[in-house]
Amino acid sequence: MTPRELKQGDVVQLSPEGDHAFGGCFVQVEESKPWGMQGWVAIPSERGQLPSRAYVRANWDDMEFIGSAAWVG
Repeated sequence: MTPRELKQGDVVQLSPEGDHAFGGCFVQVEESKPWGMQGWVAIPSERGQLPSRAYVRANWDDMEFIGSAAWVG
């Protein structure tokens, strides 16, 4: 992905071909950085409980912009 302005609540998808444990996952952006972004992936939990989060960082080359989340967590 070409560097661009990302804001909290934007959604990116991590490259499945990169060296990343979350390859192919959608990530909700928390913070844009000069090198890429920091964000999180929701981890499902039992019904009635809030999902856990796995925090991730990705470089520009390892993600693509998808859009904005309807609900920002």
